[in-house]
Amino acid sequence: MSVEIKVPELPESVAEATVVAWHKQPGDKVARDENLVDLETDKVVLEVPSPADGVLGPVHKPVGEVVTADEVLGAVEHDNGPGSVTEAAPEATPAKNQESPQSGSAGSASAQSDDRGAEPGAREADETETDPAAEAPNQVNLDDLSPAVRRLVMEHDLDASLIEASSQDGRLTKEDVLRHLEQGKPTVGPEAQAAAAAPALGERPEERVPMTRLRQRIAERLVEAQRTAAMLTTFNEVDMQPVMDIRSRYRDRFEKMHDVRLGFMSFFVKAVIEALKRYPAVNASIDGSDIVYHGYYDIGIAVSSPRGLVVPVVRDADQLSFAEIEAQINELGRKAQAGKLAMDELTGGTFTITNGGIFGSLLSTPILNPPQSGILGMHKIQERPVAQDGEVVIKPMMYLAHSYDHRLIDGREAVQFLVTVKEQIEDPARLLLEV
Repeated sequence: MSVEIKVPELPESVAEATVVAWHKQPGDKVARDENLVDLETDKVVLEVPSPADGVLGPVHKPVGEVVTADEVLGAVEHDNGPGSVTEAAPEATPAKNQESPQSGSAGSASAQSDDRGAEPGAREADETETDPAAEAPNQVNLDDLSPAVRRLVMEHDLDASLIEASSQDGRLTKEDVLRHLEQGKPTVGPEAQAAAAAPALGERPEERVPMTRLRQRIAERLVEAQRTAAMLTTFNEVDMQPVMDIRSRYRDRFEKMHDVRLGFMSFFVKAVIEALKRYPAVNASIDGSDIVYHGYYDIGIAVSSPRGLVVPVVRDADQLSFAEIEAQINELGRKAQAGKLAMDELTGGTFTITNGGIFGSLLSTPILNPPQSGILGMHKIQERPVAQDGEVVIKPMMYLAHSYDHRLIDGREAVQFLVTVKEQIEDPARLLLEV
């Protein structure tokens, strides 16, 4: 008896998903609620748990397959003991060039009788003849590999017969290939190694790989933003010394009391919220021929993840303390790195903050995150000479960029919004007094 593994209900506005990883191979034991397969949508990665305890049966949707809600991915079979796995494995993946014990013994007996009846000269020729299959490694047909494994083998020009398989049925997994690469074992046979030692002069290699669903979605939204919005960017610079002094003074005490580090982002979130309160149009969005003014402040924080750029949202950020903002941003960042963000953590948002400074960016023009009408770009803190009270002094300065939708926001509002952010950061006491 088996239990089907089905694609769960997909999030709203998501029609299909792509199978990106199977964490178990057919024949492996699985436990109920254990993550079996990852499905990638254009927004999040969904984990599909095992519906029951047992053994993973045949996989109907391999890596790379596009699936929709309620489609059957595979099945979990009840584990009836060690024999159930070993008996089912040969039927699913019959091994070539292998014989059963009975056929093998019969073949041996037949060979012995044939050998006894053969001419002496023929026997000597047979004994001295070398069996090529005994010397050459077992050849692996690329068509027998899963799409993910086949892609890795072809990308790195590997000899699949040299890779040690860890699964019970002898099939190569993605983890086997990655472990093989990490261990620095020979990736190709001797002949291929000799050929690789002398690359052709003037060779210009190139590689074509399919875009992930997330990357496709990012591309669509960026093009959409530039096509539909009248996007414009205004710039300013801010003296970071006051905020840096506060962080230096209270960093240790803050971390001890709240179990979270005091970063720059919480200051900018607070400053942005105060500016949004003063200029509601920046917190609004366009819906057809209507303007929607949002009476709440859900701030998106752009995060670079292994899958690409994602913008998780800090809900009702105006009601949170500095510590709560820092804790939520850290938690969302960890989830983004692990690919564990839920759909509701990525949807909505009334304004976005992005920090290219962590990668060393000195100045940029951030692109809007539709349907939002504004985005603030933070950048690298760099010491620069500035004029202060008639003297030239060295200050830790940061360039700020505010991109906005000119269909909704006039230049005056956009500039004053950014000036308000600058004033809040240069005089952090304003954040407490809301002035």
